[in-house]
Amino acid sequence: MATGFILGKFLPPHRGHLYLIEQARQQVDQLTVLVCSLKREPIPGELRIKWLRELCPNVNFQHCTDENPSYPHEHPDFWNIWINSVRKFLPNGPEVVFSSETYGDELAQRLGARHVMVDLERKTFPISGTAVRENPYAHWEMLPPPVQAYYVRKVTFAGAESTGKTTLSLPLAVHFNTAWLPEYGRLYVEQVRACEAQADMDNIARGQAQLEDWGVRRANRLLVCDTDLLVTLIWQERYFERYPEWMNTLYEARRSHLYLLCDTDLPWVEDGFRDSGTDERRKWFQRRFIEEFERRRLPYVLISGAHAQRWQKAVEAVEQHFPQLCSALGRMKGE
Repeated sequence: MATGFILGKFLPPHRGHLYLIEQARQQVDQLTVLVCSLKREPIPGELRIKWLRELCPNVNFQHCTDENPSYPHEHPDFWNIWINSVRKFLPNGPEVVFSSETYGDELAQRLGARHVMVDLERKTFPISGTAVRENPYAHWEMLPPPVQAYYVRKVTFAGAESTGKTTLSLPLAVHFNTAWLPEYGRLYVEQVRACEAQADMDNIARGQAQLEDWGVRRANRLLVCDTDLLVTLIWQERYFERYPEWMNTLYEARRSHLYLLCDTDLPWVEDGFRDSGTDERRKWFQRRFIEEFERRRLPYVLISGAHAQRWQKAVEAVEQHFPQLCSALGRMKGE
């Protein structure tokens, strides 16, 4: 049985990495890929190996967390250090080492293996981890879905009832040529006609989390949300005074990157489902949103005025907070 081996950081995984793995899989019966990470790196190694296992379920991925030198000039015993690390996961073999790097010859020789170079000049997929880290949005098509989801920036509308959140959020998603997520709580209430028990809020929170997880896999760099789990937490307070910690944990794993807080300078409109239209209640929502944004140090922009003013402020807020992303989308002013 032919055995193969790949060593790399996969920081982050991209199409070039997947091409290397696929080329290796076609030539050996058993392939081991050692994902190496350092504590100081921007993307945790645990996350990288999780992505790779999702993308290549038939490959044996192992995770090395040894704080090894990255280049030979950093330590006089560089190669022995690395061979010792490899042997922790691969005591014997392999027959073939696959790489797209010049170090592959030396690594293969020290492991007693044959080296197969795969696309050294990056002609098939002209991309590198460094290029992705510098500007992931300019290389979007080179990123597999879970990595794209990691880099998606989430913009969420918040505010009291009847402040124009849906009126703005859906056109904003169209403007930036990306996905839009509705408010799960609204969909839920329209179906069951009530939110009367804690079980209803539990269902809404879990449904909102699932909706956001679905959305980041389908967004084009930016995800526009009519609401998010933080808004759900505030509504939990509205009905039941406090939120359980598990709801907050759901939110912390799905934080939005920018909030557009719609002001209460629009009149409240009854629609058969709203129940918080008094001035006192609307001010309470506005105050609680601001308190949570500031307590959690979340970026937010107040969206007020007539519709045209609100629209201009919303677009400008996205452009100012995510210039690199918007440039890749071709939506910056003057492009």
